Amino acid sequence: MRIRDDRSQEEPEINLVPLIDVILVLIIFFVITTTFDARSMLQLQLPSAAGEPVAAQVKALSVLVNADGRYFVDEHEVLRPDIDALKQTLQQVAGSDRSRPVLLRADARTPHQAVVTALDALGQLGFRKVNIATAPEAQK
Repeated sequence: MRIRDDRSQEEPEINLVPLIDVILVLIIFFVITTTFDARSMLQLQLPSAAGEPVAAQVKALSVLVNADGRYFVDEHEVLRPDIDALKQTLQQVAGSDRSRPVLLRADARTPHQAVVTALDALGQLGFRKVNIATAPEAQK
């Protein structure tokens, strides 16, 4: 005697929830790890001065100090605000070339101590050609 099973054959199905979770994690990873241009992130208000701009022959090493006192060397951010971290980043970016000119750009609202710390780090490492960037004076 044959007993018939009334249950219908179950169709195999693909569970999409784990796939959606993996895609979401990948999207979050790529959004977080995307690099941004440091110059577009920083809104610097440079102090003004009268004078003629100097034409640079060699690409100067750029040291940025934002209004909060955070340092950026070229495209690299200094993670700690102390002088040792700034010196380490400067050594990594500049290498052994101490004759390279340095352009120090600090926001007008930057604490004075942050600018002095940057100048001190540059002096300790042997950089002698340090220029401070300013904005042109407004015409009256």
